[in-house]
Amino acid sequence: MTYNKKALFKNFFVASSLILLINVAASAQTSYINKHRELSDSLSQVYGIPSSVILGIATIESGAGQDRNPKLLNNHFGVIGKNNLMQTKGIKTKYKSYSSATASFIDFCNIISQKSFYKRLKGTTDYKVWLNAISNAGYSTQPETWKKLINDAIVKLRLN
Repeated sequence: MTYNKKALFKNFFVASSLILLINVAASAQTSYINKHRELSDSLSQVYGIPSSVILGIATIESGAGQDRNPKLLNNHFGVIGKNNLMQTKGIKTKYKSYSSATASFIDFCNIISQKSFYKRLKGTTDYKVWLNAISNAGYSTQPETWKKLINDAIVKLRLN
């Protein structure tokens, strides 16, 4: 059996690159969670929303803080609203601007606390029940995909 050294090198390079990217993504997620866990835990105490739900949604919606919205707008939850990016940077976007990540996390909890399901679920620790309720309330334009992404993040990152 003969091996094409060029093909072997190419396959090795591709595999190594993928492993590196996966490790970088996992590291970014872990760093993001460590950075926001205390805030999430305290908001969970105040609002009765599981910290795993808050952190899971923030991690996915913000790309672990690496996406454009958290970087430019401090928006960690994909909340739609006003911003001044067109005036300041010439960028048009429909997402709301916040003064800080903390303000974004608090606003998310305020938004959730105004939903009809909130009173019934407040204090419930079952993250799946919360994800179903948030999804059914129209939080995402692709509810089933969104729910799976958040659920998978909560499990994979051991947020529960």
